Amino acid sequence: MKVLNLRCAHGHGFEGWFASNEAFDSQLASGLVECPVCGDTAIVKLLSAPRLNLGNAKAPEAAAPTAASNVSAELSPEARWMRAVREVLAKTEDVGDRFADEARKMHYGEAQERGIRGQATPEQTEALLDEGIPVMALPIPAALKETLQ
Repeated sequence: MKVLNLRCAHGHGFEGWFASNEAFDSQLASGLVECPVCGDTAIVKLLSAPRLNLGNAKAPEAAAPTAASNVSAELSPEARWMRAVREVLAKTEDVGDRFADEARKMHYGEAQERGIRGQATPEQTEALLDEGIPVMALPIPAALKETLQ
């Protein structure tokens, strides 16, 4: 298994796991490798150091916990954004193209309030905002919309 450090043309860095370098090259040529943040398929492989298994190597000393142990502080902006998007996906109901109707029903007390997400045209979004219904656009990468196989 090869773990490669990759980057898209927009500068988003991410990891890719492939059976071999040939598998990566094949998938890249077929347009199957895309940035999980923006969906860009112009991907480059970055240089990375190999992992060496040294059976008799001494285990590193455990470091004392520090303020740097806060995981979210160590994450890149892209990783923090992806974590936030995953949380929104997990805690909301996808109502698809019925978003504007469902938001109105909740606003006017015709339906139980809950977290929803879906699609709305720019005109529908403007109309919701004019009615005092707060909405927010959240671009979701295609990789998060599909199930992993």
